[in-house]
Amino acid sequence: MNPLCSRCNLVVYPTEKVNCLDKYWHKGCFSCEVCKMTLNMKNYKGFEKRPYCNAHYPKTNFTCVADTPENLRLKQQSKMQSQVLYREDFEKNKGKGFSVVADTPEMQRIKKTQDQISNIKYHEEFEKRKMGGDVPQHQPSNPNPGAFQPPAASQNYNYEPAPEPVRQAAAGPPPSSGKRYRAVYDYSAADEDEVSFVDGDVIVDVQQIDEGWMYGRVERTGQQGMLPANYVEAI
Repeated sequence: MNPLCSRCNLVVYPTEKVNCLDKYWHKGCFSCEVCKMTLNMKNYKGFEKRPYCNAHYPKTNFTCVADTPENLRLKQQSKMQSQVLYREDFEKNKGKGFSVVADTPEMQRIKKTQDQISNIKYHEEFEKRKMGGDVPQHQPSNPNPGAFQPPAASQNYNYEPAPEPVRQAAAGPPPSSGKRYRAVYDYSAADEDEVSFVDGDVIVDVQQIDEGWMYGRVERTGQQGMLPANYVEAI
């Protein structure tokens, strides 16, 4: 019994039969699903068991990408390029005034470190003031017992009268360890708690704040403040 054509559902005789895509077709019915161009065994493309020409063959969109070693390497390379571009942009714009800084995890870490150093400096200054006699002391006995002199203002000696000092923006130095470094690049301070120097300057009393920042004093100018660790080398 002769089979039916997959396109027109009419009987296909052996002289005009095309067997393709697990179906039977008339030679004239074996055409593109979109433009109806007659196809043959050499120029057709099958998709879901339907014939298409090369121009109308459905394009497959891949949405899932496997984490192959090559894809992971490309991802890491793109991340490194982004960090290099960020560093170049920072170098170009530093020292040109205030600019909007992205609240990145690195900036949050640096800000937290500066806050901790400022708190240490504040407590050191407060303790020095309290121990150095800045707080008004109680006057001895009245030199004239017969005359009553009212106090200028009532004082509560159980209360610390010194107000909290204004918190300083510049970070104070940790205890000196005598380390010396030499600048290998020029650097212009981008903030008021940083210090500027030129290539060849000697930095003394250097303390490591974290892996990216140090605190020290420029021997040539006497200025002290924070400086980037990758701009200096140990002597």
